[in-house]
Amino acid sequence: MNNQEARKDKRSAAFSSVIAAVGLTTFKLIVGLLTNSLGILAEAAHSGLDLVAALTTYFAVRMSDKPADQEHPFGHGKIENLSALFETLLLLATSGWIIYEAIQRLFVHPNIIPEVSIWSFIVMGGSILVDYTRSRLLYKAARKYKSPALEADALHFSTDIWSSAVVIAGLIGLTFAKYLPSLSWMHKADSTAALVVALIVIFISAELGLRTISALLDTAPKGLADKVEKIASSVNGVVNVHAIRIRVSGAHTFIDMHITMDGTCTLNEAHAATEVIEKAIHGIISPADITVHVEPAEKNKTSPSTK
Repeated sequence: MNNQEARKDKRSAAFSSVIAAVGLTTFKLIVGLLTNSLGILAEAAHSGLDLVAALTTYFAVRMSDKPADQEHPFGHGKIENLSALFETLLLLATSGWIIYEAIQRLFVHPNIIPEVSIWSFIVMGGSILVDYTRSRLLYKAARKYKSPALEADALHFSTDIWSSAVVIAGLIGLTFAKYLPSLSWMHKADSTAALVVALIVIFISAELGLRTISALLDTAPKGLADKVEKIASSVNGVVNVHAIRIRVSGAHTFIDMHITMDGTCTLNEAHAATEVIEKAIHGIISPADITVHVEPAEKNKTSPSTK
C-alpha cells in the first residue's frame, strides 16, 4: 500500500468515527432528557466529548500526514500525540462533571428518580453495538499505521462498551425498584452506575495520558535501544555501538547511533555496514528514519576477529 492509500485509509477510519459519535450523542441526549436518567445523560456527555475527540483525531490525522519541511524536519507526527493528550483532558473533565452530578443525586437531591423505558435499553444496547464495531475498525487502522491518535480514539470507544454495560445494570436496578417495593433502595443504581462510568473513564484516561506525555517528552520505547544495539553489533566490521538516541513522532520512529569500525576499512565498506544495519532495524520497526554515524576505532580496541 502506497502513502496516498494509507492516508486515505486512516482518514476514512477517523471520519467514520465522527459520524458514529454524532449519531450516538444525539440519541443518548434525547433519551436521557426524556427519562431524566443521569446514567444515560452521563453517557451522552461522554459521547459528546468523544465526538470532539473524534473530530480532533480526524484533523490530527490529516495534519500529521504532511511531509517534513524546513521548520519541522522531523515531520508533523507529534500532532497525533497532542491530539491524544487533548482527548485525555476532555475525558477527565467529563468525569469530574459526572462525579459531581452523581453525588448531588445520591446525597443532596435523593428524591430525583429517573424514568426507565424501553428506549433507555435500546439506546444503550445500540451504543454497545456501534462502539464495538467502530473500536475494532479504529484499532485495526491504529495497529496497521502505528497511529497514536487513532489508538486513542479506539481506546475511548472500547471503554464506552464497558461504561454502557454499567449503565444498563443501573437501569435494571431501577426497574427492580419500580416493581418490587422491597428493593426501593435500588433507585440509586442509576447514579451509582454513573459514578462507575466516571471511574472507568478516569482510569483509562490516566493510562492514555501517561503514554502520551511520554511520547511528547521523547521517551524511547522500552527495550528498543537494546534491540538496536544488538542488531548493529552483529554486523561484520562493527567494533562498538554507542550514543543510541531514539524518539517517536506519531507513527514514525527516529533512531540515531554511532558505531566504530576498523580505521583501515574503506568508505564503501563502512557505507555497506550502515546499509545492513538500517535494513535489519527496519525489519523490527517501521516506519523509521535511521542515521548511523561511523567512527574509526582505536587500534588497541579493534575486535581481533573483525567479525
